[in-house]
Amino acid sequence: MKLLEGKNVIITGASRGIGTGIAKIFANHGANVAFTYSSSEGPAAELEKELTAMGVKAKAYKSNAANFKECESLIASVLEDFGGIDVLINNAGITKDNLLMRMSEEDFDAVIEINLKSVFNMTKAVQRTLLKQRHGSIINMSSVVGVKGNAGQTNYAASKAGIIGFTKSVALELGSRNIRCNAIAPGFIETEMTGKLDEKTVQSWRDAIPLKRGGSPEDVANACLFLASDLSAYVTGQVLHVDGGMLT
Repeated sequence: MKLLEGKNVIITGASRGIGTGIAKIFANHGANVAFTYSSSEGPAAELEKELTAMGVKAKAYKSNAANFKECESLIASVLEDFGGIDVLINNAGITKDNLLMRMSEEDFDAVIEINLKSVFNMTKAVQRTLLKQRHGSIINMSSVVGVKGNAGQTNYAASKAGIIGFTKSVALELGSRNIRCNAIAPGFIETEMTGKLDEKTVQSWRDAIPLKRGGSPEDVANACLFLASDLSAYVTGQVLHVDGGMLT
């Protein structure tokens, strides 16, 4: 059974990691996928090809989610190309970790702009469309770090905690129009980025997780699938923890 048959989905930052995982599982469930990338042009073109081969409509857009005007023109282009938007997944994000003592103002601002301001930009840009059609699902990517904090990540934690407050407020504002807004808080997810880390360090992280393993992009994508589909028709304003029990 295809849970997203014929739905049009837009995913920010989908050329690698969790975003790619979401795009593939959504296409597998019949969704047409519009996705953005910032610099990874090769992987984006590759992903577009792979999704199209699954029999859905797919298109990559070079767009900076931290730029308000770019988000507005992106939504206009997607509406023109796809004819509608049913699901928005705000997944674009970066880290610039450092102890507060050593963190520069530039590194704080960059993380807030790309991780948090982008969620405002994209939600604002898509809101009128969703209000007009009186349905829609918005899914924002937070983090376990946004819930419990982490030394050396004040900027990242602040951005991801801000996403939770934003999500709950949007759920309250748009609920009466049948528009749902939820957040996902992934824990330690193993992607190509974590693949570059020292294996012993990674293993010690795995050992500290109740399920004794890191998550995969598919684990997060399946949670997104639930929140994007009608299976979660009565779920809004929630934070779904996909963390193997880290916060238990």
